Amino acid sequence: MLKSRSGGQLIVDALQIHGVDTIFGVPGESYLPVLDALHDSSIRFIINRQEGGAAFMADAYGKMTGKPGICFVTRGPGATNASIGVHTAYQDSTPMILFIGQVGNDFVEREAFQEIDYRRMFGQMAKWVAQIDRADRVPEYIARAFQVATSGRPGPVVLALPEDMLAQVATVADTRRYTPVQASASPQQLAQLRNMLTVSQRPLVLLGGTGWDAASCQHISEFAVSNHLPVACTFRFQDLMDNGHPHYIGDVGIGINPKLAQRIRDADLILAIGPRLGEMTTGGYTVLEAPVPRQKLIHIHSDALELGRVYQADLMINSGMKEIAEALAEMAALDAASKWRASVGEARADLQAWQTEPAIFASENAPLNLWQVVQDLMQQAPVDTIITNGAGNYATWAHRYFRYGGFRTQLAPTSGAMGYSVPAGVAAKIIDPQRTVVTFAGDGEYLMNGQELATAVQYKAGVIIIVFNNGMYGTIRMHQEKEFPARVSGTELHNPDFAALARAFGASGEVVNTTAEFAPALERALTHSRQHSLPALIELRYDGNLITPGATLANMRKAAQEVGK
Repeated sequence: MLKSRSGGQLIVDALQIHGVDTIFGVPGESYLPVLDALHDSSIRFIINRQEGGAAFMADAYGKMTGKPGICFVTRGPGATNASIGVHTAYQDSTPMILFIGQVGNDFVEREAFQEIDYRRMFGQMAKWVAQIDRADRVPEYIARAFQVATSGRPGPVVLALPEDMLAQVATVADTRRYTPVQASASPQQLAQLRNMLTVSQRPLVLLGGTGWDAASCQHISEFAVSNHLPVACTFRFQDLMDNGHPHYIGDVGIGINPKLAQRIRDADLILAIGPRLGEMTTGGYTVLEAPVPRQKLIHIHSDALELGRVYQADLMINSGMKEIAEALAEMAALDAASKWRASVGEARADLQAWQTEPAIFASENAPLNLWQVVQDLMQQAPVDTIITNGAGNYATWAHRYFRYGGFRTQLAPTSGAMGYSVPAGVAAKIIDPQRTVVTFAGDGEYLMNGQELATAVQYKAGVIIIVFNNGMYGTIRMHQEKEFPARVSGTELHNPDFAALARAFGASGEVVNTTAEFAPALERALTHSRQHSLPALIELRYDGNLITPGATLANMRKAAQEVGK
């Protein structure tokens, strides 16, 4: 027999049916009936300190689990704060559902207190935006939200919840649990793919995007090994293949190894499995020329609308990643595969040379060697350590030199969103408390969502945070020196004592100024995290002149001035 339930209770019941175990959010009076219904549920509500951090945590949850990350915020300011996470989830193709408390239907369209039309606000940064005006339609809307967020190309969904609807009582049946739907390659497409590979001389596999799991990553590794194929991973998807694997040849994105970029240009066939082939991956649409690349291109993506959007591939396959990976693993090894064996070894050697200690440290005699920092981290941290970062030049040290151990060891925004690193690290440690989680954060980037350190302390999330403090917005300063040398404007930062600030939150905090100080500090931080289940922060203070592994600000300024003469 059906029972009557409030809109708030119907929402919580629906979330439980769809397997939700964790919600990230900031409480608001606009959705009090939901908070009340959560009181008696099995779902844990992670209380965040700002909605941007909550939305980033929901994105991290979606990346780690493949299930939609759930975020609840209040109307108006809460929704606008959370929008950065929605944009990140959209560009990163992360399943996520944002619930927003909304003005009651009796006040709508009057510009009532904190009222916003969310269909218009989120229309271009979400897969679907809707408002649930009637309590009896809650199960239907939420089932659809999960279906849309996870089917095809995953992404964010936004649902607005009018206050009066949440208090309404309705008698309605529940739905079944959602089932994601993905396309798969036809036998004819797989045969064509096989034929194109057979006749190629210099093929290269490019992995990216979402919708993967550990099994599908393993299937792709098996496919690469059996056919002697070199495999590169796209921007901030470096964990789709164990970086220690002999067929892994590097990442394709910002700061790409020039030899890898040339290898892609020289390839006669690119097998792109999963990536959208966007601006960062293609070097501004130059490594692969748009709209028709010089190389033969096989583009496989979970969204049919993404195929042919920019690049007119020779073969376009609409398929989920699990589906195509299994099909490729089952494909018999190609007779022609042995001719590619040498290119894999050469490409792997190029990667290893690219990851050796940069000359900049020897020539600059820097007190703190950031390359060695990464080496010490890899030596002390387990192979399945999760690395998170936001945006900034500091991320280069993680992207270029850290060897990711395999699926779901990297959480980073392809959208280039600053402020992502700390919330993602805290979320990762909450979701999987047994794993080591290390966050790389820039000094400017850290202060955008560093308040989520309070969330880490509250929920005993022992994340390790490494703050790269060079006293500037480094990426902007770098471009400033290239375009307007010696005219520093708007990029200098006066920072707090990050270690002292961390201690004020209840975490441990240390300052490192020299290379020799880092390894012992890291050991203490890891021990603190394991013994106390509390976060630890290490602040690296170093000369901002060391802006990238390959150049200093002084050299960039000099070069720009020479050009300007």
